[in-house]
Amino acid sequence: MQIVFMNRLSKHSGGSAGDFAQLWIGEEEGVWRVGWRDCGEAPESAGSLWYEGSSWNEMLGVYRHELAAKMGEGYRPLIDGVFHEEAAVTGRNQEQMKLQYYSELHGNETVYEELCAWRRKRSSLERKAPYLLASNRLLRLLSAYLPRSVEELLQIPGVGEAKAEQYGPEILAVTSAVERSHTFPLNWVSEEIDDGFFTSWLYKQREMKYKKQLDRLRQRRELLQGIADGCGLEELKARSHLSRREILEAAEELEKDGYMVDPLIQRELEDMPSGEQEAVWNAYRELGDVFLKPVLHKVYGEEAARAAGLDMRYERLRLIRIRYRRENAGAAAVVEHL
Repeated sequence: MQIVFMNRLSKHSGGSAGDFAQLWIGEEEGVWRVGWRDCGEAPESAGSLWYEGSSWNEMLGVYRHELAAKMGEGYRPLIDGVFHEEAAVTGRNQEQMKLQYYSELHGNETVYEELCAWRRKRSSLERKAPYLLASNRLLRLLSAYLPRSVEELLQIPGVGEAKAEQYGPEILAVTSAVERSHTFPLNWVSEEIDDGFFTSWLYKQREMKYKKQLDRLRQRRELLQGIADGCGLEELKARSHLSRREILEAAEELEKDGYMVDPLIQRELEDMPSGEQEAVWNAYRELGDVFLKPVLHKVYGEEAARAAGLDMRYERLRLIRIRYRRENAGAAAVVEHL
C-alpha cells in the first residue's frame, strides 16, 4: 500500500505534552484506506482503520468527520494537512459563533420552551414549517440574551429587519418578561469565553456538519443501489428509513446531478394510465414545473385537494416532473448548441 498522506498530532493536557498520534491515508489498486494510530505506551494495540473502500468522496467524508472529532478532543496537527478543510473563523463570523457558543451554555430553558411554544402556534397559523420562522439556534440565542427592545433584538444573529418587524413584538413579550444580569451590546461575551473550550466546540460543530454530509453521501449511494435493483418507493423506504417524500426529493436531486432514476419512475408509474400521464405532461407545458398544486388542479380538478389518494397523485406528479425537466433541459442544450 502506498501512503499518500500522513500527519502527526499531539494532545496537550495543561502545560505539558500529552498523547501523540498518527493519521494516514493510503491507496492500493483503487482501494482507499484511512487510519489512526495512537503513539502511546502500547501503540501496537491502539491502531484503528477509519475507512476502507473505493469511493474518494466517502473516504474524504470519513476523514473529515473523524478528524474533526479528534480535534474536538484536543488533538492538533503538528503540520497543517492539505486534506483537512479549515474554515476560517474570523471577524464577524467569529463573533457570531461565540454568541452561539455562549447561548448553548447559558440559555434560559424556561424561556426557550416558551419560544418553542410560540413558534409552534405561529407556524400552525401561517401553515409554515417551524424552522422557517426561527431555528432552534435562534431560539437558544434569544433565551440567553433576552432582548427587551427592537434595537437589541436586531443584534441577535439571525434576526433581520423583516423578522423583527413581523415577529418582534411577540418575541419580545416573552424575552423582556425575564430579569437579566447582562447588558447590550454583546461585546462582553468574548471575555466570558475560554478560548480552548471554544475551539473544541468549533470542531464539534464541524464534526456534526461532516457527519451530516457523510450520512447524506451514504444515503444517496444506498438509494442509487436500490433504484438499480428495481426497488419501488416502499422498498426504498424500508432500506433507507426515509419517508416516501424524502426519497422523491432525493431522486430529484440525483437527477439534477446526472444520475438516472428511470427504473424508479417506470416502476411507480406502471399502473398510471398513459392518458393521465399525458395530461400531466401537458399541464407542465402550460403552467410550468415550479409548483405542483396548479398542475394537480388542472389535471384532476379543484376538488382534488380534498379527494382520497392525494399523496399518491403528488408522488406521480413529482416523478413525471423529473422526466419533464430532463427533456426540457436536453432540448435547451440542443438549441444552445445550434
